[in-house]
Amino acid sequence: MYKRVLIKLSGEALSGKDGFGINQEIVDGVIDQIAKVSQMGVQIGIVVGGGNFWRGRQAENMDRTTADHMGMLATVINALALQDALEHKGIPVRVQTALTITRVAEPYILRRALRHFEKGRVVIFACGTGNPYFSTDTGAALRAAEIQADALLLAKNIDGIYDRDPKDNPNAKKFDRISYLDFIKCELTAMDATAVNLCKENRIPIIAFGLNEENSIVRVVSGDKIGTIIN
Repeated sequence: MYKRVLIKLSGEALSGKDGFGINQEIVDGVIDQIAKVSQMGVQIGIVVGGGNFWRGRQAENMDRTTADHMGMLATVINALALQDALEHKGIPVRVQTALTITRVAEPYILRRALRHFEKGRVVIFACGTGNPYFSTDTGAALRAAEIQADALLLAKNIDGIYDRDPKDNPNAKKFDRISYLDFIKCELTAMDATAVNLCKENRIPIIAFGLNEENSIVRVVSGDKIGTIIN
C-alpha cells in the first residue's frame, strides 16, 4: 500500500500496563511487525515519544525549555532500545538525533537518512524536532514531510480517535475517518494540532490505530481499514 512510511510510536505504549519504563515483551511484538514490514520492501522511519520516562508538562516548577530537553533525551533511551531489538532481528537500522549526541547516534541529516532508506535500513528519529515547545507528534509530522512519507502511522495505546477520552467516557464515539480541519476544529487531543496542520499542508494522511492490536502495523501498511484515518 505504501512505499515509505513514518511510524510514530507512543512512549507510553512501550511501557505496557506498568505505565513506566520499557516492557520488553511489547517492544519485541512491535519489532516483529516492523521486521515484517521492512521485509515487504517498505522503507520505514520511526519517531518515538518519551512519555514512558518523562513528560515536560509533569515539571510544574521547572523551566519549560529544560523540561522539554529532558523529554528529548527520554526519546533517545527508547530509540536505542528499538535499535537494539531490531539488530537482534537482523534488521539494519540507524538512530539519528535532532540534538547532537554523536557517541550514541548520528546527527539528523536528511540526505543521509534518505541514503539509509535506499540501502534498506530502518531509521529511528529521536529528540523530536530538537526544539523546546514542540511535541514529538510535531517532530513526526516534520520528519514525515521531509522524507516525503506516503503516510504517517500513529501507533497509540487506544484503537483510534474518539470524540472524547474513551478511558473516562464509555459513550465516546470512534471516528473511522475525519478531516484535518474537523480534527482541529473539534479540539481533539489524540495528536498535537500543530502536527495535524503540518500534515494537512503537505497532504500526508494520518492513520491512528492501536499498537496492542494483533499485527496492527502490518495490517495498516497492507491497506486494511483499522483505526482512524485523518485526511
